[in-house]
Amino acid sequence: MNTFNITINTQKNLLAFSAGVDSTALFYLLIENNIPFDIAIVNYNQRIESKDEVIYATQLAHKYSKKCFISEYPKSSKFSEKDAREYRYNFFDAIMIENSYETLLTAHQLNDKCEWFLMQFTKGAGLSELFGMEKESIKNGYKVLKPLLQYSKQSLKEYLLANNYKFFEDSSNSDEKYRRNYFRHNFSNKLLEEFQCGISNSFEYLEKDLNSLLGDSTKRSIEQLTIFQYNEDLNVAMRIIDKELKIRGIIISKATRDEIIKKKEVVISHKIAVAIVNEKIYIAPYLKTTMSKEFKEKCRINKIPNNIRGYLSTIDNFIY
Repeated sequence: MNTFNITINTQKNLLAFSAGVDSTALFYLLIENNIPFDIAIVNYNQRIESKDEVIYATQLAHKYSKKCFISEYPKSSKFSEKDAREYRYNFFDAIMIENSYETLLTAHQLNDKCEWFLMQFTKGAGLSELFGMEKESIKNGYKVLKPLLQYSKQSLKEYLLANNYKFFEDSSNSDEKYRRNYFRHNFSNKLLEEFQCGISNSFEYLEKDLNSLLGDSTKRSIEQLTIFQYNEDLNVAMRIIDKELKIRGIIISKATRDEIIKKKEVVISHKIAVAIVNEKIYIAPYLKTTMSKEFKEKCRINKIPNNIRGYLSTIDNFIY
């Protein structure tokens, strides 16, 4: 059986719990390693087992003296994987911020990572999208950590069975009308059954290569304005932009990515301004505001992109 190495340095952690194999395994591994945490669960009311899963979550929380946050997906709302994911993460986000948690723990594992890679690979993607399931990232001022990414689902299930820990199997995971299930049952699970060690090692090597590629760019941050050095390589520039936008909670589409490459100055969702000009990459909140002639002239002289100027005008004593 696998030996699981779980190291988390923060003291105020929230576990995204579902009562399935992955999150239940992570629950008990956190207990065994004396890592402090509370849990949060969403009841989507889509399956008969949903209520039992929530009851199990509250029982575990009570047994181990954990807080348990519960939310019910509105019965009046349409249900889709996309809508459910957005609802779930908005729920977690609100808890994290309102209760000053440092780290959100999710139980994604190696099968999820392989499945994501194959789904992105088959629809056309670059490095950032292929390796979008990072072990650690930052969102809205807190850390998002996936401590199980190197372990397979089967190894987690064996751990639960060996210790006689109760868990639930999600019946919807067998329904191949969901794209992720189609990839899971036909490709990723089968590949990992035969090539798990090699696939795990390849992910590790490739992510180190990606980090080395992105690590060369000089970064300067002033409040919510971030400026990177641009080395004339648009591929690298787009990886930097992708990564920075993910930190801000934004995942861009291929169409938006193509627009940035073509126009060099764009506004995303009326919220974030991105510009690639004069050997620099600018990312800042988009702000429409009245600017003085003196300020506009200073921006012109210093070649500040038009879509960045509004936010820049709110920063006192900015050094160009």
